[in-house]
Amino acid sequence: QVQLAESGGGLVQAGGSLRLACAASINIFTINTMGWYRLAPGKQRELVAKFIGGGTTNYADSVKGRFTISRDNAKNTVYLQMNSLKPEDTAVYYCNAQTIRAMYWGQGIQVTVSS
Repeated sequence: QVQLAESGGGLVQAGGSLRLACAASINIFTINTMGWYRLAPGKQRELVAKFIGGGTTNYADSVKGRFTISRDNAKNTVYLQMNSLKPEDTAVYYCNAQTIRAMYWGQGIQVTVSS
């Protein structure tokens, strides 16, 4: 069982920044993919950004150039730096990790961007 602990959400004005963190309970070298999804009211859950394998990254078009995913292997933690936030970025953000055995989700963390 993999546990994912998210932190860093909150309320920010448009144009501001937030950094989310997701700490895994296992060595992230054993995780195939790890990243962030979000769920906004009235919308389907969508990929925001993720690591695939050793270091390849994948971003949603809507966040390219504004969000950056990074990792600290020593802390088994993946980060999402969110800059130039927009009201449409408002959502619950979920950390996701997939091993060869299963897929795991964090509990979700609210990010609210006011206009």
